[in-house]
Amino acid sequence: MITSAIQDRKGEHIVLLDLRKISEAVSDFFIVCEATSTVQVKAIADWVEVKVKKELGELPYRHEGQQASQWILIDYVNVVVHVFLSETRRFYKLEDMWNDGVEIDLEEPVSLPQPPAFTSIKKKNKHSS
Repeated sequence: MITSAIQDRKGEHIVLLDLRKISEAVSDFFIVCEATSTVQVKAIADWVEVKVKKELGELPYRHEGQQASQWILIDYVNVVVHVFLSETRRFYKLEDMWNDGVEIDLEEPVSLPQPPAFTSIKKKNKHSS
């Protein structure tokens, strides 16, 4: 559902990073995409939030970056969505920083099940176990 929301707003180079096997990861999944303008970055991020609220009834735990709209982060605890301006994504190389995770290219429209973590966004604290 998140990837289809990104595709609805013409987000590009969509990647799912499965971080569940990385003990120091801040989330189970990252969904990373890019846009060609700050207006599109904001449109993608806004649409993701609308679709998640409508379909799952969930609001993000937090979101950051709306002012500059070069990198907007939408944190649903288990799933964190990163919407980048193309140049900003190349600069920060987020996928390289988390290269121990399993990377799945979602560039082509695919019918993937949502990450299991999204069946219940409210997550147990990874560090309390």
